[in-house]
Amino acid sequence: MNLGIAGRKAIVCASRRGLGKACARALAEAGCEVVINGRDANKLETAAAELSETVGVKIIPVVADVATADGQKALLAACPQPDILVNNNAGPPMRDFRELTRQQMLDGVIANMVVAIELIQKVIDPMCERKFGRIVNITSGSVKMPLAGLDLSSGARAGLTAFLAGVARKVADRNVTINNILPGAFDTDRLRSTLSKTAEQQNKSEAEVAAARMAGIPAKRFGNPDEFGAACAFLCAAQAGYITGQNLLIDGGTFNGAF
Repeated sequence: MNLGIAGRKAIVCASRRGLGKACARALAEAGCEVVINGRDANKLETAAAELSETVGVKIIPVVADVATADGQKALLAACPQPDILVNNNAGPPMRDFRELTRQQMLDGVIANMVVAIELIQKVIDPMCERKFGRIVNITSGSVKMPLAGLDLSSGARAGLTAFLAGVARKVADRNVTINNILPGAFDTDRLRSTLSKTAEQQNKSEAEVAAARMAGIPAKRFGNPDEFGAACAFLCAAQAGYITGQNLLIDGGTFNGAF
């Protein structure tokens, strides 16, 4: 399917690996000029080279921490007028809410809510003027199904979801859309890290923990990041202009509900 976005400019935050990288790959395959981002220069350059070789287009790497003003400035210097913005940022580690300090809570809200809003503030008016814009926020399935230990991540991302619900309706008539994708368990470094910690806590092997986790997923497997990237690319498509303010849960059927 031709997504109608060849030549469009895209920024994908936190995209040297995992779901962010999968989104960058899918957008590049659709013909977009893609800027990827990460904090580790060597690993980011490696990711950019890999994507360029795989997809056959130039990928622009920007070493920056998007949680900082300088990091956001660097991203927009590399791509001053993006048509597509994919917001993504690492979530805080699992921790009992009793152990969270005030500063940790503030840092979590900044990383997983405020940063995305700040970037949207910077790009949305030019998108409206050009009458094309696609904004996708990678949040978490825990927004819909809260998990103990991920309270800070869930709360910050739920706040982002609610904040942007009204914003999405304000710009819909300018062909600018804002949607969220809520990933469940995908085969990423973050999931493997979580499985490793759980295995250590339960004195089990990682394979045993992974098998138990997959058994609770109706699809009986973890998601492939490329599946996620394809969904993201479609929400950025020219044909997706009538989809806005929505939350797409991709979890292999884990959420047991009709709505």
